[in-house]
Amino acid sequence: MLSNNNSILKVGDWVKGKSRDGELFIGYIESLDILDEKVNATITSSDDESMVGKIIPISTNGVKKLPDPKVKNKAQIQNLIDLALATGDEEWFLELSEQLNSMRELVKGV
Repeated sequence: MLSNNNSILKVGDWVKGKSRDGELFIGYIESLDILDEKVNATITSSDDESMVGKIIPISTNGVKKLPDPKVKNKAQIQNLIDLALATGDEEWFLELSEQLNSMRELVKGV
C-alpha cells in the first residue's frame, strides 16, 4: 500500500490522472513501487488512444483514486465480473461472484 495526498492506494484500485505528456487517463493499479512512490497502472481509457492497454509508471501524486462503484443490480455485477475476467483479477472475480450468488439465494427465498 502507498498513500498520496488523497487516499491509500493499493493494487487493483481504479485511478485517474495525467501522464507526463499531459494525456488524461483512467486505469487500475497493476503494481506498486514503494521506494520510488510510483504506481504502475494499466490504462483502460485515455484521450491518447495509443496508451490504452499499456502499463505506465506514474508518481503517486499524479493519480487520484476513483470511488468504489456502488453495485445495485444483477446486470451491473455481471458486467463487473466480465471486467474482472478481462483484467485477470481473480480476487475481485470471486468477490463479485459471491455477491451474485447472494442475490440469487435472496431471490429464491422470496
